Amino acid sequence: MRPILPEPDLSERIHDSVLEAICSGELKSGARITQEEIAQQFGVSRQPVLQAMMLLRREGFLIDAGRKGVCVAPLDVQQARNLYVVRAALDGAAARLAASNYTPHLMQRGRALLDVGRRAVASGYVPSVIEADIDFHLFVYEASGNPVIGETAQPHWQHLRRVMAAALSEEDLRISVWDEHEAILRALEAGQAAEAEALCRGHAEQMAGILTGRLKAVISRAA
Repeated sequence: MRPILPEPDLSERIHDSVLEAICSGELKSGARITQEEIAQQFGVSRQPVLQAMMLLRREGFLIDAGRKGVCVAPLDVQQARNLYVVRAALDGAAARLAASNYTPHLMQRGRALLDVGRRAVASGYVPSVIEADIDFHLFVYEASGNPVIGETAQPHWQHLRRVMAAALSEEDLRISVWDEHEAILRALEAGQAAEAEALCRGHAEQMAGILTGRLKAVISRAA
């Protein structure tokens, strides 16, 4: 986390910087942080730090740690399962709609995102793989033509990103993810609404099982 210059939206920028550190895994579960430490690191007063921490607590990324300030909330397997249940429903609905609205322009964008994802896998850099994965699913939401789907999912993506950062690290999984993404694109391109919906739902449900299983192992090792 780099120091940032004071601006009117300072608390928001501090919030985003700390959130990035949490979701990327730079700040691990249980890591203790204080207002003084963050204020010193960013070169700011304690007031915007307090506001940022209050918002991060409300969002579930920080929890109180008594007199020692706050700490990063623990990863929760059940919460991850719950998030993927919701995501499976939203992904399926978005894919069904997208298949009916798919245009040559969307086809070109989808294939470009697939190429980005494959290159991210080849790089071996997990944060890039996660970013590409999220961009792919946001694309399907956009292609659905229903903005409410993306708006409903938006508050949950950072929690999902945190789960992926903790569990998505093995090359075979990263490759299989993009094989499944390609199958989804083929169904969208063919206008196969039911197939696209089933593939998206199945993809999310399969990832839920794999990632929560790995997340459980990560939590067990850290205990």
